[in-house]
Amino acid sequence: MQPKFNLWLEIEGEVVLSIWRVELLRAIGETGSISGAAARLHVHYRTAWQKIHEMESRLGVKLVETQTGGRRGGGASLTPAALDYVAKFTRYAAEVEQVANKLHQDIF
Repeated sequence: MQPKFNLWLEIEGEVVLSIWRVELLRAIGETGSISGAAARLHVHYRTAWQKIHEMESRLGVKLVETQTGGRRGGGASLTPAALDYVAKFTRYAAEVEQVANKLHQDIF
């Protein structure tokens, strides 16, 4: 047996960050586009854009900078605030996982 969990953070009962949402941000940073990130995570572009919008409005900060089409096809990049949230959430999730694994060993 191994412990598994899903982790998310809320503000006033609304999800702002989760394992999946941080993966979305990470994928945007790696692919340079929202559509590329959506494809990587097997979701529609509209779903990805909606989740970004939810995070930005609930956190009150811009997370993704976009450039529209043109010759080079546009793209997206993470803001410094997004990079900070990704790093902090990743660290937090890793520490929670360590605690969960220790508790699992102690109890089971």
